Amino acid sequence: MRHTLVVATTNKGKLEELRAMLESPDLCVLSLADVTKRIPEIVEDGKTFTDNAVKKAREVAKLTSCLTLADDSGLEVDILNGAPGVRSARFAHERATDAENNAALIAALDGVAPPEMRGERPTARFRCVLALVDPFSEEGPHVVEGVCEGSITSAPRGSFGFGYDPMFVVDGIAGREPTMAELTDAEKNLISHRAKAWQKLKLVLEKVLAARNERIAKVLS
Repeated sequence: MRHTLVVATTNKGKLEELRAMLESPDLCVLSLADVTKRIPEIVEDGKTFTDNAVKKAREVAKLTSCLTLADDSGLEVDILNGAPGVRSARFAHERATDAENNAALIAALDGVAPPEMRGERPTARFRCVLALVDPFSEEGPHVVEGVCEGSITSAPRGSFGFGYDPMFVVDGIAGREPTMAELTDAEKNLISHRAKAWQKLKLVLEKVLAARNERIAKVLS
């Protein structure tokens, strides 16, 4: 049985990555724009990525009556006490572009780095929380998290990806120190924070779909 799953994001980069990961004969993956002309303005006022992901998933599931997946993710820089964090998309200002946010990150680091750290890359991580809500089930929301460790380079590198990808040097790639924006989509979708969260969500999603199939079979029997 094929189920519709709505991805609760207006971020094209996130949508493309999640669609690639979610591709399955069991799912018809749709964007918000595919299911409604009235795109909700969800205020992301949570203190954590989990707060925001759950809020988005619940509101979109209620609006669309569809199985809904929401992502909230961002960059955490240790020397900035975890900033930009939940304000990653709005670090420069409320309607900031990726370039403006990257420039704001460089300025923030220039303002706090002590002399002994000049020339060193500040440690950081990308964090992603995925929340899955089935509006016809009392279970959930189902929440998973993925983290990708790395550091921040002094100038953007690479032309792939989006957001802070050009600033983020990925840890753990033997013989290379690429930014996330220097990885191909296929490479990124193996090691990114979103990919790691998705690996945890796969089993959860399988169980949710199995439960939906059982409920539908009972109704039809």
